[in-house]
This record gives sequence, C-alpha cells and structure tokens, in this order.
Amino acid sequence: MYYGIDIFSGAGGLSLGAAMAGIKITHAVEINESAAKTFIKNHKGAQIHQTDIKDVKSEALVSQEKPVFVIMGGPPCQGFSMSNTRSRNMNNDKNYLFLEFVRLVREIKPLWFVLENVWGLTTINKGETQTMIEDCFRALGYTVNSKVLWASDYGVPQCRNRFFMVGNLHGINFEFPEPYDYKVSVEEAIADLPILTNGDMIENAPYAVKFNDASNYAKLMRIKSHIATQNYVSRNNDIVIERYKHIKQGQNWRSIPDVLMQNYTDKGRCHSGIYKRLVANKPSVVISNYRKSMLIHPHQNRGISVREAARLQSFPDDFIFEGPLSHIQQQIGNAVPPLLAKAVFQQIIKLEKEHEQR
Repeated sequence: MYYGIDIFSGAGGLSLGAAMAGIKITHAVEINESAAKTFIKNHKGAQIHQTDIKDVKSEALVSQEKPVFVIMGGPPCQGFSMSNTRSRNMNNDKNYLFLEFVRLVREIKPLWFVLENVWGLTTINKGETQTMIEDCFRALGYTVNSKVLWASDYGVPQCRNRFFMVGNLHGINFEFPEPYDYKVSVEEAIADLPILTNGDMIENAPYAVKFNDASNYAKLMRIKSHIATQNYVSRNNDIVIERYKHIKQGQNWRSIPDVLMQNYTDKGRCHSGIYKRLVANKPSVVISNYRKSMLIHPHQNRGISVREAARLQSFPDDFIFEGPLSHIQQQIGNAVPPLLAKAVFQQIIKLEKEHEQR
C-alpha cells in the first residue's frame, strides 16, 4: 500500500485522484472549515487537520506503520494567478506558503512529492520563481520535473490548465503522462442530469437518462450513485434570466442588448468570461468562480448547478460537498480535477513499481 499526505487540500480533488490511482490518504491539512468538512466526508479513514499549515508539526502527519510515499498539495495561489495581476509578485505573503510545503517535505522525506498550482506560476518573475521553488527541492536531494497540463487531455470535460511539479528521491527523470486520444464534451458530461430551473435547491433527483443510455463519462460519474445529488442552482434575478435568453452557445455578455445592460456603467470593462453559455459539443471553459461569472447551461436559461459543475471538474456523483452554497461553489471552482490528478499519480506509481523491480 502506498500512503499519502495532502496539504492545502481544499475539498480533496488531488487526494481523490491519488486514491483512484491506488494511494491511501492518511492525513490532510486544510484551514477552511467547509472544505475540511467536505474532505473528511469523502475520504474515510483520513485524519484532517483543520488549522494553519504553519502550526502543523510533521510528527502529527506520520506513523511507523504507514510510511509516507507522497506528499501532495497546492499552496494558495492568489498571488500567482494570472487573474490577479495586482498582487502577482513575490511580496504577497501567500506566495511564500510554498515554503511550508518545502518544510514538510524536508522533515518527512517522502519518496515522492507533487506540488500543484496555477500555470501563472511559470511566468512570474520571468520564470525565476518556478526555478527557485524547484531549487528548494533539489537542495533536499529530489529530482524535479515540472509541466503545465491541460485537464481536457486527460478525460476531464473542461479546458483547464494546471501546473504540476513532481519530485522523487530515486533519481527518476519523471515523464508526465501522454494526453489521451479523446476529449469529453459538456453534453457527454451533464446531459443525463436532471432538468432544473433558476434557484432550484433539490437535494436528490432522478437522472434524466437511464444508466445504459448515458455517455461513457456519465456512467463513470454514476457508477457508485443511483441518484443525482446536490442539484443546487443559484437564484438569479429576473433581468439576469432575461439576459441569458439572448446568449447562444459560446457567446457571452456582448450578445446582451444594451437595454438590458444599463446598470453596467462601462461594458468595456466586462470580462470575456462573464455571461458565457457553455458549448454542448466541446469541453467546458474553466470552472472557477462559476457563480460570479454566471456561466450558463448550454440549453437551459439558468446558471449551472453544483452537480453539473462537479461533473465538469470530474468529481463523481457520490462525492458530497459540505457548507453553504457559496462555499460549495468555491470549493468546486478551486479544486484540482480528480481525473487529471489520477493520470499524474498513475504515472508515478508505474515508475515506482518499475524502480522497485530493478
């Protein structure tokens, strides 16, 4: 059995991918209460430390019976994100939380580590920040490789890119998994989910399509669930719903008549991702803060539901999110797509087993 620790875990997308690949998560660290509750609900047997990472001692995360194979995590990325240019520099205190990741790797000495973040990390300070972080791990004896991966290349129905840094103590030059030869569309991902209306808060609802008639992706999401859970849709006011009616698939706020946009003093400052209707036959745009950006269902004049957003992130239907609706939506938007994480961890285990057989 391979054992892992997830720090800055959030809801646990990275851990879920690791578990899918065959890694048992023993401990997680997450400061946010709602995300910590979600993690412990869905990762049975793991111990969650809901506290500041700076207060976590490495002894609390290890045991002789369960040697740590991998430490994983995504240090908060507010300062690294391309969408946050004002604080996108190393003077942002949150950017230095990766040093806590380095500390725990130094003290615990796992055979592998996986650090995940936004792709903007690769360009800050002209790449010097990425090199600095890699050098921290190389100084500890790890062979380090980094790459930006697209979730849509690994079975996730979403065009989302994430930065991965992988290191090991074996001297293995890690090769990232090759992209799959198919992509999953929005339609394949969510077409079997219930028809909903603006503001619905339906805990459980029957699927709209029988299991055998669902797409392969939908079957994968439903394999441990007999009913669609957490069909929650944020309630938009009437004028927002009226705006939705003017937007076709792939279009955004620019398709809304001026008469319906009079409360926007300067439409030129609207982001291109605002009021975006998803395209049914393509992977989704990025699911980040999908409530605030008001992403629109491809066929229905409403925002996307919690379960639809979770599907687009590749969380299976038996994965239940905890906390108020806004917290749940943020957890989903912040998460690492589990199927993307699974591909990375499968490659790690493959290389580890090859090393063990030498």
